[in-house]
Amino acid sequence: MHLAQLNIGRMIAPEGDPRVAEFFAALDEINAVADSSPGFVWRMVDGESNNATSLRPYQGDPDTLVNMSLWESREALFDYVYRSGHMEYVRRRREWFIPLREAFTVLWWIPESTLPTLTDAMARLDHLRENGPTPYAFTFRQAFQPEAAAEASAAVLD
Repeated sequence: MHLAQLNIGRMIAPEGDPRVAEFFAALDEINAVADSSPGFVWRMVDGESNNATSLRPYQGDPDTLVNMSLWESREALFDYVYRSGHMEYVRRRREWFIPLREAFTVLWWIPESTLPTLTDAMARLDHLRENGPTPYAFTFRQAFQPEAAAEASAAVLD
């Protein structure tokens, strides 16, 4: 099993605005850190660039961005997020993103040969927001083992 993650963020200003220019300028660098991190498997890109900034999870909301990736383990993702150069940008997120009151990151286990879809990822985020952490959709703070994921997914999909 691989660990999938989705996080969303609502920008304080649209791309092209000087207030978020530094964030957009750093994307290639921070994506390169992810790509070279131990345990990294895959990340979603929009097909035209090396990132996913043109994808919008909510129709009619041009300021919400998504990021989705796959990792070999929870530990590998944790190390990238909190123990690499990525952490500098996590600390500065309020400079570029509006604080969200509800969950904005969701984790879930998927079979190794599978790539997550944005539709499935958004459904997992909605499930987390409505039900709290479960083996179907969880957080770093309350994670579940891969063995529980298949059973939970089957129950949710039934």
